[in-house]
Amino acid sequence: MPNTIAPDITAIEAAARRLEGHARRTPLLTSPFLDDIAGRRVFIKAECLQHTGSFKFRGAWSAISGLDNNVRAKGVIACSSGNHAQGVALAARQHGIPAVIVMPSDAPKMKVANTRALGAEVVLYDRLTNDRDALTETLAAERGLTLIKPFDDRRVIAGQGTTGLEIAEQAAEDGITDADVLVCCGGGGLTSGIALALESRSTHLRARPVEPVGFDDVTRSLATGTRQRNATNAGSVCDAILTPTPGLMTLPVMARLCGPGIIVTDEEAMRAVALAWSRLKIVLEPGGAVALAAALFHAEQIKTPDIICVASGGNVDPDVFTRALATLNDL
Repeated sequence: MPNTIAPDITAIEAAARRLEGHARRTPLLTSPFLDDIAGRRVFIKAECLQHTGSFKFRGAWSAISGLDNNVRAKGVIACSSGNHAQGVALAARQHGIPAVIVMPSDAPKMKVANTRALGAEVVLYDRLTNDRDALTETLAAERGLTLIKPFDDRRVIAGQGTTGLEIAEQAAEDGITDADVLVCCGGGGLTSGIALALESRSTHLRARPVEPVGFDDVTRSLATGTRQRNATNAGSVCDAILTPTPGLMTLPVMARLCGPGIIVTDEEAMRAVALAWSRLKIVLEPGGAVALAAALFHAEQIKTPDIICVASGGNVDPDVFTRALATLNDL
């Protein structure tokens, strides 16, 4: 099947089989303190505990393991500010193939260092002056590398969709019968993958994208019915989910299956980071905490008796984490 069509449940199930024994089945966490703030039960899918600290490992492994052997052996290339970078770097190392990662020069230092430590070659670029896509295409052509896109790739979406399979199983185990599933959203790979899985396995659960203020392209696209772009590519502490526009493959899925988007401020994301550490004892990065921020601080936009939040990543620089924890004094 051409890599221009969103995956179906069969593809997500196939990705789950390829991921078996490689990805972690992350827990669904709860805290009565967070329930009190939200005014209902809140369940947190802790993908920050996934390999490399985010859900991105699922899509990376799914995509790389799904390549033909001869193609895979030549190596892969990816563009990322950090989480997709680390997922691809680890999956490539475990397959014994080279990986080149094109990263913005202002990416969190921890993410750059971790990507290099996982064996990938890191090529830095300036978000404001360099053409990332042109640089990536040139490197791929020169070296015969296969591009692993961060979200507009059906094997990647299928891999992210395995998060939704787990959510459906865990919701049934916990007696969750009606809930919005809030998802930290950049280009929509995780959101659309989860939505597709829930469509098949748990129709009483509905995915909803959550984005930071100023980078709400998916929310605006769903509201207007047309693909929207953000005015800038930088300027939020939620670096992990800053994308210019929804994916061509992911937006139709989200338009068909997702509820309205929710927008949170950087300050709310930082407070959610602090509360996740204080009440759940997990470390989140701001971009990985926006779903929890929506549950805690925008309850008026949610009508279901329960909420499931995907805590999508925990790769945060120490200085940002320290600033986030300082917000506990204001809570």
